[in-house]
Amino acid sequence: MKRSPAYKLIKVCVASLAVAACAAFHGSSLAASGIELQPAKVAPHVYYFRGEAGMASAENKGFMSNAGFIVTKDGVVIFDALATPALGEAMLRAIAKVTSQPVKRVIVSHYHADHFYGLQAFKNKGAEVWAHVKAQDSLKSDSALERLKQRRTALAPWVDEKTRLVAADRWLDFESGKAIQFEMGGIRFRIIEASGAHSPEDIMLFVEEDSVLFAGDLFFTGRIPFVGEANSRNWLVTLERMLEVKPAIVVPGHGPASDKTLQDMQLTRDYLIFLRKKMGEAVADMEPFDVAYQKVDWSQFEKYPAFQQANRLNAYGTYILMEKESLEKN
Repeated sequence: MKRSPAYKLIKVCVASLAVAACAAFHGSSLAASGIELQPAKVAPHVYYFRGEAGMASAENKGFMSNAGFIVTKDGVVIFDALATPALGEAMLRAIAKVTSQPVKRVIVSHYHADHFYGLQAFKNKGAEVWAHVKAQDSLKSDSALERLKQRRTALAPWVDEKTRLVAADRWLDFESGKAIQFEMGGIRFRIIEASGAHSPEDIMLFVEEDSVLFAGDLFFTGRIPFVGEANSRNWLVTLERMLEVKPAIVVPGHGPASDKTLQDMQLTRDYLIFLRKKMGEAVADMEPFDVAYQKVDWSQFEKYPAFQQANRLNAYGTYILMEKESLEKN
């Protein structure tokens, strides 16, 4: 039976509508993905979301880092946005159960994927994003684009072609060397510059009324930190600086919140010192990295989460750093 051109057009339109409907359903199913986040209250105004131990995966839907929020009389301040847009949306739903105040500001500790991919959910609600001015280079780097490409595969469908890298509305300049202070709804905040340690653009947020410090990835509780290309020498100095504000509670980038800051930061500190010592010795002895890595006894750290995924990369990054430091001395 010969079909008229009008029939064929109608058939194409119906098929297109079906595809669109399926896409809309798929999108709505992601939005209502079943991801439910339960915030933990750590102080009168302060809450945080604690990610799972280990590295980002499709199994944990990328939820392996921490983020937090502070409720004021004039709005909500967010610290970090988690690792996917779906997690950002889940944060918004969870916050709405705690307060009717709108999210007004999101402060990003640093532009690593597990801490800022959720930003677009907050931008869609009109929130203002603040981040260190040095993050502009990180955001535009080839490595940032490569990581997004990798996450679109590794964390599909939670990171997909619609996931975008969101720039800050205000890039914070710390040329004076002083912390940036602001107030919202009667709560005073202090943004502390700590760049060049874990990343080129690290910042921390201190909530003065509640004596809570959001430390980002400068502080890990109960797991191996991701060091990569970090400057461990600067990082060790920054750990000491955390104690200057005398926080009652520190919310780390990964792991449970700590009310025993000095005790809980010891794992991160010991691990960084150990890396520097062993890789420094290898560089001094002109040992190739692979040989040096195999010789090290890692047993005191290998039981901790993320060791298998991160340790070799951490050691290699530290080996390169120690080579640079040795050249600076000569």
